Amino acid sequence: MALDFAVQNSRSQTTPSSSSTTMAPKQTKAEKKIAYDGKLCQLLEEYGQILVVNADNVGSNQLQNIRKGLRGDSVVLMGKNTMMKRSVRMHAEKTGNNVYLSLIPLLVGNVGLIFTKGDLKEVSEEVAKYKVGAPARVGLVAPIDVVVPPGNTGLDPSQTSFFQVLNIPTKINKGTVEIITPVELIRKGEKVGSSEAALLAKLGIRPFSYGLVVLSVYDNGSVFSPEVLDLTEDDLIEKFVAGVSIATSLSLAISFPTLAAAPHMFVNAYKNVLSVAVETDYSFPEADKVKEYLKDPSKFAVAAVAAPAADSGAPAAAAKEEEKKEEPAEESDDDMGFSLFD
Repeated sequence: MALDFAVQNSRSQTTPSSSSTTMAPKQTKAEKKIAYDGKLCQLLEEYGQILVVNADNVGSNQLQNIRKGLRGDSVVLMGKNTMMKRSVRMHAEKTGNNVYLSLIPLLVGNVGLIFTKGDLKEVSEEVAKYKVGAPARVGLVAPIDVVVPPGNTGLDPSQTSFFQVLNIPTKINKGTVEIITPVELIRKGEKVGSSEAALLAKLGIRPFSYGLVVLSVYDNGSVFSPEVLDLTEDDLIEKFVAGVSIATSLSLAISFPTLAAAPHMFVNAYKNVLSVAVETDYSFPEADKVKEYLKDPSKFAVAAVAAPAADSGAPAAAAKEEEKKEEPAEESDDDMGFSLFD
């Protein structure tokens, strides 16, 4: 009895130690939060560019592929909004750097963060590549319009009643149901019904595609829309020119001198002074020329004809000189050794 008790006691003492070596202890919620805070704060220290992305209907495998595609200069971090906001505030308190606080209003909905050191446009385009087609599930809000194209469906004639419920015009062609005209089945923003979902499933149509969608861009303290990344140099020049034009018009309207409006103001002032000189005895060299033309309008025609004539005369003279140079001098018969009088 004493020996059996000793064996059982030794087994009971060795069992916990063996299990502890094979199974790692699970982290508590508090430890997970601390680890997450440390990771996010480290990323905020290392990266100055962040893409805020929406992750609705994105699966774990799809997210893993995105992480692999961005590996090298970008890091994808997901998490609960409350934890991300908490970590950002903690980082701001510890470092005294409040620029990252502008991220907090953006953390709404099912969002994640992509930290990157690469080109923001290239990273955004790389993320857009990882979209996966998805069927229309009942209750989903359609992100796009869904149109069923005309053509043979491959379904047998017994399915015609199903199409009639959805008001889809069909006909029987070679023993199968054929859709006659394109039909807008679901509009953007509408919820997918059971009939629509069943029809799309029968036709093998996966109308939707899901992936990470860039909502906002953070770049070293500045937050802007992702559409800014699509702007080219030509777009920037066009917008700059439009802005200068508006500023010039405003300056001229209120008679406020600016660098853009100054040339126009000088021209307008010169026109006013010239008008006064023409109507009065006051004059200056430029005004004298104008007064001469006004006294004898025929000088306008003479000046207009003389200018083109002068321009065309020089090329004509040059052409004549070139023709003279190109004409070879005729050699005499004596030079050739064939004199006619020998």
